[in-house]
Amino acid sequence: MIKLLVADNHPIVRFGIETLLEEQEDIRLIGDVPTTRKLFEKLEEEAPDVLLLEMDIPEINGVAALRKIRCEYPEVKVLIYSGQSEDVYALSTIRAGASGYLSKNSGLNNLATAIRKVGYGGMFITNELAQRLAFDEGTQRPRRFFRKLSTREVEVLKMLANGKRNKEVAMGLNLNEKTVSTYKARLMKKLNVDNMVDLLQQAKALELY
Repeated sequence: MIKLLVADNHPIVRFGIETLLEEQEDIRLIGDVPTTRKLFEKLEEEAPDVLLLEMDIPEINGVAALRKIRCEYPEVKVLIYSGQSEDVYALSTIRAGASGYLSKNSGLNNLATAIRKVGYGGMFITNELAQRLAFDEGTQRPRRFFRKLSTREVEVLKMLANGKRNKEVAMGLNLNEKTVSTYKARLMKKLNVDNMVDLLQQAKALELY
């Protein structure tokens, strides 16, 4: 029996997931939480086998929460799911320790399949994603640049793309402003740009807005 915990701030989504899994005899939902504060409170009470973690959950973003979980609860397998571009975030979250990535655009049957695969020690990504990650066709050229980025660089780039100032990025990621400036310089070099306007254009190409 796979014990599952769901972390998502949308009540309708949590209810939908619970409804979808009701008939799965080998998956037991032990709870659902709307924020990372509630998530870590729940983890102290009862650790699941699999955590289904929404990428944009409030308070601490999905990747930062994932790192904390991997450090404090290494036995918990984390399956990230999100409506964000899977080309970008699948690699980022897997680098940070996720056992799988499920797009919210996936078919309903993929949910139980992904939970089982992760719960029994495997890794889950869709066949479509695997194929896209394997090839750098003309329209996917920006994603080839993305593969050079570290998980932290992706986080910084996303926050900058969403209009955050250096100070806000530093606070959000628990960094100092000088470190944020260093990350910006690295991003410009890796993405082959020399100003913020072009950097944000790259972020747009990577669907980070």
